[in-house]
Amino acid sequence: MFEFHWPWAALLLPLPLLLPYLWPKPGTRVEETLEGQRQTLLHPRLDELRAAFSVRRPGRQLAGWLYLGLLYALWVALVLALMRPQWLTPYTEVSTPGYDLMIAVDASHSMEALDFTVEGREVNRMAVVKGVMGRFIDNREGDRVGLILFGSQAFILSPLSLDRHAVRQLLDGVVPSIAGPATALGDAIALGIKKLRERPEGSRVMIVIADGDNNAGSFVPEQAAALARVAGVRIYVIGVGSKRTRIPIFEEGAVRYRDDLTMDEETLQRIANLTGGGYFRATDTRALEEISARIGQLEKTEAEARTAYLPQPLYRWPLGVALLALLGLGLFPEGRKRFVRRLASD
Repeated sequence: MFEFHWPWAALLLPLPLLLPYLWPKPGTRVEETLEGQRQTLLHPRLDELRAAFSVRRPGRQLAGWLYLGLLYALWVALVLALMRPQWLTPYTEVSTPGYDLMIAVDASHSMEALDFTVEGREVNRMAVVKGVMGRFIDNREGDRVGLILFGSQAFILSPLSLDRHAVRQLLDGVVPSIAGPATALGDAIALGIKKLRERPEGSRVMIVIADGDNNAGSFVPEQAAALARVAGVRIYVIGVGSKRTRIPIFEEGAVRYRDDLTMDEETLQRIANLTGGGYFRATDTRALEEISARIGQLEKTEAEARTAYLPQPLYRWPLGVALLALLGLGLFPEGRKRFVRRLASD
């Protein structure tokens, strides 16, 4: 499909036709007498004198008309290039039915807490989150999965995408405190709502992995959950951690451990209840199966096809015509003289 990006520039096309009316015509030379009267000396046989000196040569007259045509062609080509002609190529994107899952992962300093034991070795919360959510993402074939990290602030690490393997790789590269030491749980929920509300209703799902602590950001978790309920976003919460935990602190090359009470299950349960979702513990191996079953009961987003038009600029063609016309004007200098004389006679 062909179109002009700036069609209003076509208003400049008739400008050369208006120049004879706007440009001042050369007048005759006059001499003023002392009394202020104007006098003009006229030849007694002016018509015969004009006919004697006006020798018409067909070649020169043709050059004048050719010069005029090249001028108009140059102007029209420049205006067409200014209008930015372009060819629009349709590109259709077809998406399959599925759910829109936005996963928000706590990446604050508290995720370094040593809550879990794997094969007799203490591991932090982040390691458990990577294992639990990695398996969950791998099993969500056909769904659009996005990833949010939150610490002192909330960030979009991956928008909603069908490439779940890329989302899994991004999750594997997350380390504790990568988003700051604090926890902006409310901001993470609000950011997920902002992205999910653009999707069709019925399949807006958000999964929050956190310990319930909220000590940064502009939104209180309960307020953000109320916004999610209004926007039709269901939040499933996976709580990580225990009531009392040890958090490693690195100081001057040494490691010491600080006991902390960070697990706030009550806040996480309120978030899930407000939005019609559910709350689970990360230590429960059946948690992922139950989350998958609940999500499967929701309505999938119907298959949709979106057509975008990719513009291909075509300004080079009228610009090339303008260059050829300019070259032609340089090859016919005699035509310019005839054109100027014609303007003077008019």
